[in-house]
Amino acid sequence: MEFELEFLHNFFYYLTHYTTFNVITLGQIIMMIFAVVLIYLALSKKYEPFVLLPIGIACLLSNVPLGHLSEVGGLFYLIRKYLIDTEILPIIMFMCIGAMTDFEPLLSRPLPSFIIAAAAQLGIFITLILCLVVGYPPKEAAAIGIIGSADGPTTVYTCAKLAPEILGPVAASCYLYMAMVPIIQPPIVYALTTKKERATYMPPKIREVSKIERILFPVFCLLIGCLLVPHATPLIGAIAIGNLFRESGVVDRLAKALENEILNIVTILLGLGIGGTLTAQEFLKPEVLLIFVFGIVGFAGGTVGGLLLGKILYILSKGKINPVIGIAGVSAVPMSARVSQYLASKDNPSNFVLMHAMGSNIGGVIASAIAAGYLISIFG
Repeated sequence: MEFELEFLHNFFYYLTHYTTFNVITLGQIIMMIFAVVLIYLALSKKYEPFVLLPIGIACLLSNVPLGHLSEVGGLFYLIRKYLIDTEILPIIMFMCIGAMTDFEPLLSRPLPSFIIAAAAQLGIFITLILCLVVGYPPKEAAAIGIIGSADGPTTVYTCAKLAPEILGPVAASCYLYMAMVPIIQPPIVYALTTKKERATYMPPKIREVSKIERILFPVFCLLIGCLLVPHATPLIGAIAIGNLFRESGVVDRLAKALENEILNIVTILLGLGIGGTLTAQEFLKPEVLLIFVFGIVGFAGGTVGGLLLGKILYILSKGKINPVIGIAGVSAVPMSARVSQYLASKDNPSNFVLMHAMGSNIGGVIASAIAAGYLISIFG
């Protein structure tokens, strides 16, 4: 009996003196639960698993008491300080996006695609205005507003530039809602369109784009975009570099490296760096939690802006353009384009609007980069 009592005494002494059970806080427990939810969404629901899984794991580890991973000198701290705050990872990610992207759907119908993409940036400015009204500082309001672009790298870049102190919740909100695009967008489409509009048939074949057009586009995109909005040069320039590698046909090894190995490394580091900022002391504040509310407003606002422009094009074209492709103007590539295709084919099984929607979707990537540059030029 004496041995058992001594064992229990030693056991509880160990628990209270050599483990973290005596120092863990309620906030850290809440953040660990949040991390588990992110991991569950990534593994079970397959919601943006390549991003949400490393974010969730890093969030879990950064809230372990005495783990020191997010403190000065820790792994997550170093990733953020030297790779995210310096904007290296977001810019390299844009190079990867450029190398992966086929601009043919955009180049085959540039005018309607760019117009829809521009209208879909409405969510950014609605959210910005609401944040200013609520009382956020201008830089934080702009950083939160860019969530409405539905573009993860753009959001990370802009927030790191303007308000790095709220990078974690802003980036987590953006990627979480990007994963929920198939849930967010359909109710808005059904509320603002008729069955006849959704069933509008569009020929699935798009204009064939020449090799010269493919090569010249990133060059002209770089020149025009950077001249109009100089602060967007890092993002647009990175897209142009990556796409030129892809389309030139002479540096396939570099293009494939951007599409595969470099993309994978950047994705891992970006997820860990963002997740490492989601600590209880930084995250569990009313003004920070409110970011998730404004995030959904931004996504919904962008969807409404693109959809309303799609309806205008439907009227101007006398029923030849399906307004549902308007929701693809947000740059959640390719999720929002797939949602457009699903909704259009549901009311007309012969409909195949995916390539038209992809044009708007890809245009949204460029439009969001320009919008980010505009916000940085004003509030930076």
